[in-house]
Amino acid sequence: QGFQLTHSLGGGTGSGMGTLLISKIREEYPDRIMNTFSVVPSPKVSDTVVEPYNATLSVHQLVENTDETYCIDNEALYDICFRTLKLTTPTYGDLNHLVSATMSGLTQQVSDAKNMMAACDPRHGRYLTVAAVFRGRMSMKEVDEQMLNVQNKNSSYFVEWIPNNVKTAVCDIPPRGLKMAVTFIGNSTAIQELFKRISEQFTAMFRRKAFLHWYTGEGMDEMEFTEAESNMNDLVSEYQQYQDATAEEEEDFGEEAEEEA
Repeated sequence: QGFQLTHSLGGGTGSGMGTLLISKIREEYPDRIMNTFSVVPSPKVSDTVVEPYNATLSVHQLVENTDETYCIDNEALYDICFRTLKLTTPTYGDLNHLVSATMSGLTQQVSDAKNMMAACDPRHGRYLTVAAVFRGRMSMKEVDEQMLNVQNKNSSYFVEWIPNNVKTAVCDIPPRGLKMAVTFIGNSTAIQELFKRISEQFTAMFRRKAFLHWYTGEGMDEMEFTEAESNMNDLVSEYQQYQDATAEEEEDFGEEAEEEA
């Protein structure tokens, strides 16, 4: 049915080898779904000086070759450990436990900004599409009512020009150790905050050609960096365009397209 890859965008292996693997799989299986859980760099938790380069080059590939990319941010994971779990010295084991809990459909308080696993605030953007996967014994009617309630209370955070943009699913079997759980997945325009942050760091380094020889020495071309930077900026612009769009504008786009056709 598809492929799921877990990797980091900051280091050389997860970004370079990871995206190469994705592109090769895409060539071999073009009709299969490709999902990635991608750990993105954050300003407070940095392992490598060239993280902005690696992440920007990776996003360039992910835009081309993946269907869904779930952005996970170490900074946001640390915040959950400190604020919600009250851990004084979180380990990588604690961070990995949070990620694995999400991957297996085990998050709670779905729409709380403090529990978002990427360092961007969903209140600063609007949701294009949303999916909520519930696990445990509950009625479909109850689930639908609750999700409708969420939409009505937070209508300003959902774009109006995509109808029926909230999907729900229910699995009767709860996760081990819990009566019920829900995983919330959203495509929010607020994710552009994350890409903007990486883009600014990339531009600051690329302008000075800092550490560029590490990449050109391995056979890469400077043009690849320019192209990746442009692709990242296009992604940010596209999300902003979707955030600002209204239902009327969307109808106009449709009419223009019909006229051109």
